[in-house]
Amino acid sequence: MRKFNIILASASPRRQELLHLIMDDFGIAVPDVDERAIEDSNRHLGVKKLSSILALEKARKVYEGLSPEKKDETIVIGADTSVILDDEIMGKPGDIEEARQMLTKLSGHTHSVITGVAIVSRNVFFDFFEESLVEFGPLDSYQTELIEKYIHSNEPYDKAGGYGIQGGGALLVKEIKGDYFNVMGLPVYKLARKIDEFI
Repeated sequence: MRKFNIILASASPRRQELLHLIMDDFGIAVPDVDERAIEDSNRHLGVKKLSSILALEKARKVYEGLSPEKKDETIVIGADTSVILDDEIMGKPGDIEEARQMLTKLSGHTHSVITGVAIVSRNVFFDFFEESLVEFGPLDSYQTELIEKYIHSNEPYDKAGGYGIQGGGALLVKEIKGDYFNVMGLPVYKLARKIDEFI
């Protein structure tokens, strides 16, 4: 069986942790892509497709930067996660007020968490996405207190939608339908089977 080197095109420590559930050994490369520009130019394709497009661009960018000899023996995995409410992509909050607004808006509603994943190698590239549905608790006094406490932590500001399901943001969530790990940033169930097709 042919041996491939695996590179994860992501700086996310959560994705690195999740990929370790599938394999022990892989490299990390952070792609230099303008995510907002890619979103703006492809928004007409729909919000659900954007995560797959971003994942593919990240993986392609890293793969294209490899030397010719390394391209023959390397698989690059790219991923991108979006939090979507009513066809609006909820990005990473820039400050405490934006985090408060996001989490308040999500409360009492069910939103989609979509992670696009792309796998790129010399002869094959493809992308897919996984969708999970997350219901936040109602915006009552308890939820409001949770939000105020949470936005004063460091957690919300590097996460789409302003929360992390694996941390303090779990208290804001009433129910999840779908892959829990997808909400964290990588759909390990589906990805493990896709990788197995290569190695």
